[in-house]
Amino acid sequence: MKRHIKILSINILFLFSLSIYGQTTIMTFNIRLDTPNDKENRWDKRKMEVIDLIEFYHPDFLGIQEGIKHQVAYIKENVTNYDYLGIGRSDGKKKEEEYTAIYYDTTKFELIKSETFWLSETPKEFSVGWDAALERICTYGVFRDLKTLDSIYIFNVHFDHRGIEARKMSAKLIVRKIEEFELSNKKVIVMGDLNCEPQDEPIQILKKKMDDGVEISQKKLYGPKGTFNQFDTKIILDKKIDYILTKNIKVVSYRHIDDKRNNNLWVSDHLPVLIEIKK
Repeated sequence: MKRHIKILSINILFLFSLSIYGQTTIMTFNIRLDTPNDKENRWDKRKMEVIDLIEFYHPDFLGIQEGIKHQVAYIKENVTNYDYLGIGRSDGKKKEEEYTAIYYDTTKFELIKSETFWLSETPKEFSVGWDAALERICTYGVFRDLKTLDSIYIFNVHFDHRGIEARKMSAKLIVRKIEEFELSNKKVIVMGDLNCEPQDEPIQILKKKMDDGVEISQKKLYGPKGTFNQFDTKIILDKKIDYILTKNIKVVSYRHIDDKRNNNLWVSDHLPVLIEIKK
């Protein structure tokens, strides 16, 4: 009981600090697709607790991965003040296509521009890239702060889980898009499930142009080292494959959220990653 009270107090202080200092918060969260194979971890069993988690932390921006159409809609219908952008990765060609949607708080930000491109040799059209097992996409949005009128440029991605070459080339494509969109002096976020660990080549490619948010955070990482739990409640969380990378941004805090459901199971097979940045 004392531990729960302590965690609750930390969370309340965290949210109180945001309201005082007016920082922007950004979350990436692989919510796990809806499949009956997950049994007690399937979507219908945990969807309300996904909503509870999002509502409690209420990030200004939320990038999800693996959400299929009805999951994306369910989140939109059950959270407060959010709209979203993004399309399914098959561009409507498959019924159960996954999204890399970006939700944003409409009371604080407005959407200026959006785009979806495929992580492939032909990014403007539905395609599977390199040695990837599946088609993969990036959702890109430009947002304006309604108070400061500053803009932030956000890429939300899900790299392939099998293709080594695809992950490397996807990282190069993101870097190329940053250059193509002329964002070298802009505030940029690249976030998502990158299916890579920190020492892997795709992360090193991105870090030539970006900062790993955890490495520049003013406060040390809060939470476990890793983000991939595989729905295993006994696992040692040391595998980090979910990231928020930044450019021209001051990161105040970086957190891997290891909150659990009321039955002590995981909310998803990935931990959400939450950062707080200075405006």
